[in-house]
Amino acid sequence: MFKYYGFEMAFRFTNATGKSLLEAYSTAWKKWPLWYVLITTLVQCAIGQAGRLIAAAAVAYYVFSEAFGLPFSLEVYGLALGLLCVAILLRGGYKTVEVLTKILAGILLLSSLAVYVVSPAPLAEMGHFFLVEIPDGSWLVIAAFLGLLPTGIDVSLQASEWGKAKKAGMALVRPELERAGLIPTFDPFSPSMADLTVDTSRMSPHVREYSRRWFKIGLWDFRFGHIISFLIAAIFLLLSAVWLYPSPVEGRAVMGEIAGIFTRSVGPWMMFIFIFGAFAATFSTAFNYFDGWPRIVGACCRNLFRPTARLSGIAAEYHVTDEYKKKWYSEYNIYRMTMLYSLVASVVLIAGVPRPVFMVLVASALAFFVAPVIYYLNLYYCMKIIPKEDKVFYPNLFDRWFGWFSLVVFGGMSLILIFWRLWVPLFGS
Repeated sequence: MFKYYGFEMAFRFTNATGKSLLEAYSTAWKKWPLWYVLITTLVQCAIGQAGRLIAAAAVAYYVFSEAFGLPFSLEVYGLALGLLCVAILLRGGYKTVEVLTKILAGILLLSSLAVYVVSPAPLAEMGHFFLVEIPDGSWLVIAAFLGLLPTGIDVSLQASEWGKAKKAGMALVRPELERAGLIPTFDPFSPSMADLTVDTSRMSPHVREYSRRWFKIGLWDFRFGHIISFLIAAIFLLLSAVWLYPSPVEGRAVMGEIAGIFTRSVGPWMMFIFIFGAFAATFSTAFNYFDGWPRIVGACCRNLFRPTARLSGIAAEYHVTDEYKKKWYSEYNIYRMTMLYSLVASVVLIAGVPRPVFMVLVASALAFFVAPVIYYLNLYYCMKIIPKEDKVFYPNLFDRWFGWFSLVVFGGMSLILIFWRLWVPLFGS
């Protein structure tokens, strides 16, 4: 709940301006937000991607090595799945995979709901949802929950870039408005927040209505997805309390422990449905991050360095000359190099730390600790650049107040964890 507006503000900004939030970040003093995002994203490309990739590898390891006895280690599955993700992305044919993973993720949701209906958590125990208790040694789990669910705040920047690249709504009409002289053209090397603003009153009624409808439909779709993410997380938390506790959940065969929920509650046949859905969920997550984080690195470089800005664009339609593919500093090549770096670094980490649960927790906790700054910037630029007079795109009073309140709560939790896990051990109480 407290992370919601960190995501919505990024979605709202792109639909209101037709630009990525990273363009807004370039208007800050010395472009410090871009450097912050660039550095933290390069770290996430290694540690964060290792956490996502090892989750998918753990599913494959359980199926092929534990169940069928194939002599392959966890890192081999990580390398194979990583290579598959990169090959699909660089080839550009990932529409089929996207449809398939959505179907399998739906199977995961339905199977989880079915198991919960068979053996729900006792209603008398639901009050524990509202008790605040922090057992000793649980800080990493808490940080991981806050960082991972529904996903890291840094994904808001990926969504902003994807929204711009999709060329729908305001992202589609903005170039035409610029050519018509109705709005200024934004230059990241003489940046002005005013140049990002779109005055919708200067647009034709038809174009204005198209942009607003696209935004409203997308906003409801986004909210629905957020609610579904919450339901899935709550269901798995309750199922774990009922069927896993107090068993240790660790080791390379961790998916066997989790899949045991379905074996013990419904039967072995349900476990196979879960495995299909779990693989879809974990593989699609790793797949999306192999695209998302390199895309962010390319966008940061596009707004930081003039040679990259001159050769900007990842999609094939931008490659109007051979320079886009031959020059190492083009946005497309930076995107590809970062993807390969992410693949190598994550597989090396999986080989060095072949502990799926620990790696997922560390990756998720890292996402939590870097999130408050991005959360603040998303709120700030959304409210500074979108015209207050625009009642559709500008956040309403509740959105603004609850957004800032959520940031205080979320940032406060980050500071508390940092204080107890870093300050106290190093400097004492």
